[in-house]
Amino acid sequence: MIVDDLERSPFIGEGHRMVWARLRVAGVRVSRRRVLRLMREHNLLSPRRVRQGEGVSHDGRITTDAPDLMWGTDGTRILTADEGMCWVFTAVDHFNAEVVGHHVCKRDDRFAALQPVSQGLLRHFGGVGADAGRGLSLRMDNGTQYVSDHFRNQVRFWG
Repeated sequence: MIVDDLERSPFIGEGHRMVWARLRVAGVRVSRRRVLRLMREHNLLSPRRVRQGEGVSHDGRITTDAPDLMWGTDGTRILTADEGMCWVFTAVDHFNAEVVGHHVCKRDDRFAALQPVSQGLLRHFGGVGADAGRGLSLRMDNGTQYVSDHFRNQVRFWG
């Protein structure tokens, strides 16, 4: 049952606790320690498992051959002497590392995260209307600002 569960799982690096949880959902009554012992005895623990599926195709390069093809955006919290903790959001062109927009604020929300992208669109594409950034790729992490519906919908509106 454990081997079948690991083969069905689309994830890699799962430990005995996830296997134990899925077995419980499937109605198999077994202790977590027994699952750990069996996985250890049969070399099924995550460090010993091989990668499943094909890797993501990537040429190892995030720079572009021309400006305004790909931008990266992120935010970071900084401590200032007068204002205390503040947030700085930036958008950077992957071609030449030019800062295309920046925004400093006290709150780290989805609206603040959109500001540097909006500034870059105004400066480099002439506006922020529908499809203003068509053809531009935007890289970001999975911070709460960037996975919000508002942020995603606005970026989709810009193209």
